[in-house]
Amino acid sequence: MTRDGRLGVGIIGAGRVGPVVGAALGGAGHAVIGITSGSDDERASAVLPDVPVLEALEVVRRAELVVIAVPSEQLPSLVAGIAEVGGWQVGQLVLHTDPAYGIEVLRPAAERGAIPLAVHPAITFTGTSIDLRQLQAGFAAVTAPAAVLPIAQALAVEMGCEPVVIAETDRPAYADAIATATEFSRSIIGQSTARLREIGVENPGGYLSALVQSTVERALREASDTPPLI
Repeated sequence: MTRDGRLGVGIIGAGRVGPVVGAALGGAGHAVIGITSGSDDERASAVLPDVPVLEALEVVRRAELVVIAVPSEQLPSLVAGIAEVGGWQVGQLVLHTDPAYGIEVLRPAAERGAIPLAVHPAITFTGTSIDLRQLQAGFAAVTAPAAVLPIAQALAVEMGCEPVVIAETDRPAYADAIATATEFSRSIIGQSTARLREIGVENPGGYLSALVQSTVERALREASDTPPLI
């Protein structure tokens, strides 16, 4: 970490999440030093202009904070593979954004002296600068060793999110809740718009927009007002 608390941030994963997280941290004053090639390099470069595209090991070599934003099924093997070739550095911050994992998946990096952090911003990413505004209204699930939990929380805040601590053992339940909310919502809206299209309603998505938003907002208010089960 530099003397003024700013970090050199490297991004592994150039899908919808990694570039946006990098841009958010860059907006907080950190320096994004590189990003790996991904599914849409053109979109990534629009969010992170002038950031060099590097191989994963070079990102790890240069960065004080490595942000890993890859598909869930790739995360364990990626972390282990970098460990096998001696990539992780002592004192380096390694942060992944996957909702399903806590810090255990980062054990190969931690065993080599890196500091493991799990921070999942709870928004649906588009991979564009629009997401930066969504982050400002969102929360982030944070899991980290107790001694470095404040670092993970601070990084979540710098992304624009309000951090919420999730225990390592609760990450599977957390991931299930996130998946249920996103997949069920997408499925129901898809069914409804298809029905409206069948009966000749033009722009069914626009037609349902106000209805869906107001219904979701009401449901969220009611959920917030419901006392917890004992």
